[in-house]
Amino acid sequence: MFIDQYWLMLVLPTMILSLWAQFKVKSTFAKYSNVPSSRRISGQEAAAILLRSNKINNVRIEAVGGSLTDHYDPRSKTVRLSQPVFNQCSISAVGVAAHEAGHAIQDAQSWGPLVLRSTLVPIANIGSQAGPILAMAGLFFFPQSPLLTLGIVLFAGAVLFYLITLPVEFNASARAIAILRSSNVLTERELDGVKKVLTAAALTYVASALTAVMSLIRLILLARGRR
Repeated sequence: MFIDQYWLMLVLPTMILSLWAQFKVKSTFAKYSNVPSSRRISGQEAAAILLRSNKINNVRIEAVGGSLTDHYDPRSKTVRLSQPVFNQCSISAVGVAAHEAGHAIQDAQSWGPLVLRSTLVPIANIGSQAGPILAMAGLFFFPQSPLLTLGIVLFAGAVLFYLITLPVEFNASARAIAILRSSNVLTERELDGVKKVLTAAALTYVASALTAVMSLIRLILLARGRR
């Protein structure tokens, strides 16, 4: 990793924010994992309630190993919940499971931002890995080649993916909270806990997006300086 003044001014602060966000989500999840829901509904049951409320019958709910490994797989139409979420009846479990079910609802409705994000996955994978490498190679070893510009363009595609992820995640949480409320799965006080858990999780996406944006700006500034 090449450290320069732009990295120190732009990227380092966002990396520190990312570390804090990861700590925040883990501590908030742990706190509300010790608070049981009054109706004793598990994460798996909460996800099922959200799917049924939207008449979605083709999505499976499965348990996966690890902690905070919860996700929705649109290819196999599967909501995968970590063990601490799948079986537990805590506020954290219900909130996280409902959030992932929210993604399944987005997919069933072909919600625009989710469709766009899915389309950008290959570009993001290539751009996040090859973009910075090509940019740095062009910057230091091949200044007369188009590698620098190509690297920046590829990485910009990855940055776009991070930015599109934000409304997708926020919307999934909003759907989760609205359905949990309308279905009387949780009380208003319990919903406040869910909001704190999901807000903490959202901070990790915000921090990642900021890091990506600042990294792109850094590359652009380095390119301008070289020219």
